[in-house]
Amino acid sequence: MSIFTNMNHFKYFFLLIAIATSTCCFAANENQLKGFDKIGYTNRLIQAFYLDSIDSDKIAEEAIVAMLKSLDPHSLYSNAEETKELLTPLEGNFSGIGIQFNMLNDTLVVIQTTSGGPSEKVGILPGDKILKADTTLISGASKKNSEIMKVLRGPKGTRVDVTVKRRNVEEPILFRITRDDIPVNSVDAYYMVTGDIGYIRLSRFAETSFNEVDKALSELKKQGMKRLIFDLEDNGGGILGAAAEIAELFLNKNELITYTESPKLGTATYEARLNGKYANIPVVVMVNQYSASASEILAGALQDHDRAVIVGRRTFGKGLVQRPFPFPDGSMIRLTVARYHTPSGRVIQKPYELGKADDYAADLKDRYDHGEFYSADSIAFPDSLKYTTLKRHRIVFGGGGIMPDKFVPLDTTLYTDYYRDLMAKGIFNSFCLSYTNDNRDELKKNYDNSRKFIENFFVDDSILNAFVAQGEKDGVPLNEEEYARSRNLITAIIKGIIGRDLFDTSTYFQIVNPLLNPIFNEAVDIISSPKKYNKYLNPPI
Repeated sequence: MSIFTNMNHFKYFFLLIAIATSTCCFAANENQLKGFDKIGYTNRLIQAFYLDSIDSDKIAEEAIVAMLKSLDPHSLYSNAEETKELLTPLEGNFSGIGIQFNMLNDTLVVIQTTSGGPSEKVGILPGDKILKADTTLISGASKKNSEIMKVLRGPKGTRVDVTVKRRNVEEPILFRITRDDIPVNSVDAYYMVTGDIGYIRLSRFAETSFNEVDKALSELKKQGMKRLIFDLEDNGGGILGAAAEIAELFLNKNELITYTESPKLGTATYEARLNGKYANIPVVVMVNQYSASASEILAGALQDHDRAVIVGRRTFGKGLVQRPFPFPDGSMIRLTVARYHTPSGRVIQKPYELGKADDYAADLKDRYDHGEFYSADSIAFPDSLKYTTLKRHRIVFGGGGIMPDKFVPLDTTLYTDYYRDLMAKGIFNSFCLSYTNDNRDELKKNYDNSRKFIENFFVDDSILNAFVAQGEKDGVPLNEEEYARSRNLITAIIKGIIGRDLFDTSTYFQIVNPLLNPIFNEAVDIISSPKKYNKYLNPPI
């Protein structure tokens, strides 16, 4: 059959000639090739000639993901839903009903209500079981937490009818809740450790982080704080502005916090705008291998100005600046545009090869296998990475992450496969939630505040035996040798979770920190002794 059988074939024939001609021209002219849009050209070819129907949006997303994958490990694409989930913790709030919950045997159990939030206002109580939200069955429906949150969250001002089963109340109770803005806290805990030593744990750097930290410091100061332990363990970073604002609390006016360099965007500097309210109190900063990005900026700034003793293990090493570029459909590209430097000039970013994200992701495992988490001697820094702090001229190192002033090895003496399996199967949370709900009235009567609970509540043999039995019921058979080794660890975590469910996360950390966290204990030891504290801030003679 001739290609000229109909006009459509006739048009395609000349289109093919045009494409072939233009291709030949491009091949012959290097100047034209430099500006040639291969991606757009390929897309137009697919649209015009591909034989099957296609999902253009899906193809475009896959092309974007593939392009970004060939770059650094932190340039990423997120679809609309992923973008929303990514931004919510950083924005510091969302609209919902204001509860913390856990799933216990496919039943949603309220752990806490947000103070002053929509659920507290209508009378929802810890221990309540939510059966339905409007007509959507929640309990017994084997739903994921993400699915449940979609049902309970919604635009501010909208209503949801929640059906609740309450202990010792025969019939379910119907509550009509009007959704409102719910804060997402980034300060997990703050409390007085002892005497004049305060403690703050920050989990991320969000839009509300500065106000939360400032408030925590103010509350601790009222309680007599004159020295501070600032815990950035496991803090993966967040908003640079939040880290800079928090750094200003501890630095003096015009002191450099960080600067960024980019061949296309130039250099940008971030300096303290005024003298910090806490610029003269001793500070110890806790970090570990999961402390990254904004955590490293804050720790690096305080270390370079000889303003704090850094305690723990070498941080992650993320020092690349991502700029968000949103699309109209709610999706987004986060593109790396610059590198962070500490005030002394150190590069925070650890080395990477373009397009080798898998190797980059395996870095922590490689560091673990190499023994870095157990011995500072396993970390070798060449002289080319040597820098000095800005005031006391102590030696610090660049080349990836922040190396602490006091290294604390990972302690795994209490960890066993038996403990790991109990944790992996969620036995701790489910057991503690059941125990708290079954004994809530008595616990509240005996321990009407967290201090009394911390000092007087003990996890006895009856609780431990019930916990072990729960583990066996849920598929974790007792290993007596490993149980004996992990007993103190298990006991502390059970007490901590029960305390958290009764009161708040500060109660949890007050219990587990001194018992299970060697970085915390080293921080307390250093900040308790002016002689030790000053030793780390002065260079050896």
